[in-house]
Amino acid sequence: MVLSAPPRSTPAPQSTKSAKSTALKPRRRIKSASRVDAFAPYMYIAPFFALFAVFGLFPTVFTFYVALFDWNPIGGQTFIGLDNFVTLYGDERFWNAMRNTFSIWILSTVPQLLLALFLAQLLNNARLKFANLFRMTMLVPYITSVVATTIVFASLFGRDYGLINSFLNFFGVESIDFAANTFASHIMVSTMVLWRWFGYNTLIYLAALQAIPKDIYEAAAIDGAGGFKQFFYVTIPSLRPVIIFTIIVSTIGGLQVFTEPLLLSAPGLTGGSGRQFQTLSLFMYEQGFGNFQFGYGSAIGVTLFALIVVFSVINYLLSRRITSDD
Repeated sequence: MVLSAPPRSTPAPQSTKSAKSTALKPRRRIKSASRVDAFAPYMYIAPFFALFAVFGLFPTVFTFYVALFDWNPIGGQTFIGLDNFVTLYGDERFWNAMRNTFSIWILSTVPQLLLALFLAQLLNNARLKFANLFRMTMLVPYITSVVATTIVFASLFGRDYGLINSFLNFFGVESIDFAANTFASHIMVSTMVLWRWFGYNTLIYLAALQAIPKDIYEAAAIDGAGGFKQFFYVTIPSLRPVIIFTIIVSTIGGLQVFTEPLLLSAPGLTGGSGRQFQTLSLFMYEQGFGNFQFGYGSAIGVTLFALIVVFSVINYLLSRRITSDD
């Protein structure tokens, strides 16, 4: 009997479909990984935009909405269109608050930025002793409580026993009632704002000055430029972006001055007996939370928002043109 060898089992060939799927798996993994890497930066910044949408964008849009209503939190809400704005622009209290706001803004912003630039240039001097100590003291006004600052400055500007009036009396000048006089009260509030923010701007200018390469000053000195020429032809052009930034930020903050007038006029909200230092922010707070006219207060907020945008753009264009010409 002849035994035949059993037939060898040959492995079944892989299907074309499975081979293609195996070849495509690495490519799919690479594509998915690249998509995750591309999307990762947006995930890192997503919390900021989420918080901004809830606490920034939504209140702003809702303010525009409320401004179109006669909105009383205790009563009802009646749609009145643009009547709040018509009433507002015919209200003398609004124009008085606007004049006060712009006066305080100019009196506080211009000296503040000039003083900050001067102090930054002084603190940037390499030969200054205890430079780090002086730089740290620039933050003291910024971290000091606004309430404590108001109490101190109210005492300094006091009519009867204030240090400033005592100094004026020494030279034969009569005492000034800073809280009752319009222009004097603006000087008082502006001085408080200047004291609070000049150190912050000083450190910003100082950081920008330290970033300017020393080679530029050495080349200017070799060409015969002295200290003043180096300041106006090297320092100022180099600080142009920072100067524009501080002007815009100071404009936004100056047009929203609220805390200092509020504390000085306490317990009322009128900014003095004759509304002599009531700003737009304080007027908005008085109408919204003092008189519970949320629609009218929102109209003031919308107007203030438009003013800030317009004057920020104007300041940006003017400061950019002036610094570029220099």
